[in-house]
Amino acid sequence: MPIITEAELRDRIRRPKRGMKVAVPPGARFSPSARDFIGQWGLEIVEEQATPPSPPPETPPARQSAPAWDKPSSFPVRPVKRPDPKPEHMTQLDAEHFAPKNIPRIRFRGKMDSVQGLTQLVAARARAWQLPELARHLDTLAAYCREIVSAEYNDRTVAAIEVAGLDEAALREATHHPRKALGIPHLTPGPDDHEILHWLNYLRAQVREAELDALDAFAPPPAYEPSRPDLIRALNRLSSAVYYLELLFQAGKLSWQVHL
Repeated sequence: MPIITEAELRDRIRRPKRGMKVAVPPGARFSPSARDFIGQWGLEIVEEQATPPSPPPETPPARQSAPAWDKPSSFPVRPVKRPDPKPEHMTQLDAEHFAPKNIPRIRFRGKMDSVQGLTQLVAARARAWQLPELARHLDTLAAYCREIVSAEYNDRTVAAIEVAGLDEAALREATHHPRKALGIPHLTPGPDDHEILHWLNYLRAQVREAELDALDAFAPPPAYEPSRPDLIRALNRLSSAVYYLELLFQAGKLSWQVHL
């Protein structure tokens, strides 16, 4: 019979309320601290109903219409006409030219590398917290970071974002009207919220910083008119996508994989 600890109970219910019902596996026992927690909140313990086995949640469903950019990363081989020798303070601007590493356009790429790395880190934290569905959505957003950088480097239009079954228009609608879409108000993460929500909130803040770096690179003063409006839009929608994952998590719409 499984023994449930206080930490596992807290992970299950996240926000305890006095007298709430908590489902546990049949025959489950509780550690002393878990019993104290149950008494403190007056929790009502009910046994879960047996359900037929389902496929492991780490195995994502086949997606016939996944965007071409939503794929694992690979080493980005970028042909370039290299000067001999290449100055240490320069890097590839495109397939034909080098540029100083500290110009706004290259700074923007560096920021996008950081955002992609952070997205993958948050996905790793999601897997550690047994949130495989959230981790898969974050994998998609990491792939979209690579799509943004690829489009910028190759001077092509950024593809439209898709995540968690939503396209650009649906993402914008859901994040502007979360009560209508998910039944919860806009989020203001606080000290009682789960660690994952804070990771997501930090990721969103970094995406918004990347948007500012893109404006510095592609909408400089005095005109402030973007030369790459598609790229600015892509970053704005990427921020919306991260916020949507925050909303899904807070609304309890993302599956947990609990091992007791």
